[in-house]
Parts: sequence; C-alpha cells; structure tokens
Amino acid sequence: MAIHARLAHVGVYALDKPKLEHFYSNVLGLMVTDSGTARSGMSLTFMSGAAGAHHQLVLVDGRPDTAGFNPIQQISFLVDSLTDLKEVHRRAIAEGCSEMRVVTHGNAWSCYFKDPEGNTVEAYLDTPWHVPQPHGAAFDIAAPEADIVAWTEAHCRETPGFMPIDEYQAKMAQRLAQ
Repeated sequence: MAIHARLAHVGVYALDKPKLEHFYSNVLGLMVTDSGTARSGMSLTFMSGAAGAHHQLVLVDGRPDTAGFNPIQQISFLVDSLTDLKEVHRRAIAEGCSEMRVVTHGNAWSCYFKDPEGNTVEAYLDTPWHVPQPHGAAFDIAAPEADIVAWTEAHCRETPGFMPIDEYQAKMAQRLAQ
C-alpha cells in the first residue's frame, strides 16, 4: 500500500519569537491561533492563514546561535493568485526584506526573501504548466498579470520537457499507482 504524505506544517526555532510573529502576520497574513509553554519548558506560538488548519507554522523559542549557518533551507507558502503574490512581495519590501528573488520555475511563480532571522521564505503560486526541474527564470512582478501569464507560458513552451500540468499530473498519478 502506497502512502502519500502531504506537508502540513513547519516548526521553526526562533531567536526572537515576537519579531517573527509580527513578520509572518504582516507579510503573509498568518495569525496566532494558540501559544503556550510545552511540558519541556519551550514556549510555542502556533500560526495559520487557513481556517481549516490550526497551524501551518510553529515558532519555538530556543534557537541556538548558529554562527553563520541556518539549518532551515526554506519555508514555502502557497498563495491563491498573482495578485496575492504581488501583495506579499510588496509587504516583504515594506518590512525591510532586501534579498528579493522573483522567478518562475515554469510550474510556479515564486518570490523568495529572508525573514528577520535569516530564514528563506518562499511565497508561490502554481502555474498550469510543467517543465523539468530545477528551473528558474526571473520575471517582472510589477508587470500586469496578463503579461506575466503570457510571458511565462511562452517561456515554458520553449523549454524542453514542457507539458500542461494536467498531463504531467496524470503521468504522476500513474507512477504513484505502481
């Protein structure tokens, strides 16, 4: 029997939990759903941006000083539209994020930036296309949405291995069933 696990939430050790709570609330619209102290003595803050998910992000105090190395590769958040992605980009800049990277992976439009503790955050939106990964091409997030969609589709169609997402998902379903 195949098990198909889905990522449900991420726990992150924090140096300054209130600062991260503020950041994730203001940039991504998450809200604190609960907070308290665990039996271990660690202070936890649960945050979510979805009514059906008690928490998508858990902030835990006690992050050690990693002296230049961050063990978190990235924390990714799915948004509903290009309008939302543009708004997250705007809010991240307003919060002082400077390491902005806006790319299409062919299968997604993504905006990467650092949170106040140096964790890489990705806000992204799926596209209706697939191209082999890894793939990344910068696009102008300030362009009109129709232009972003048209440019991305043309770019994807020029990429070897391109296919509509429904075709790719059908092939994946067959592979997973085996």
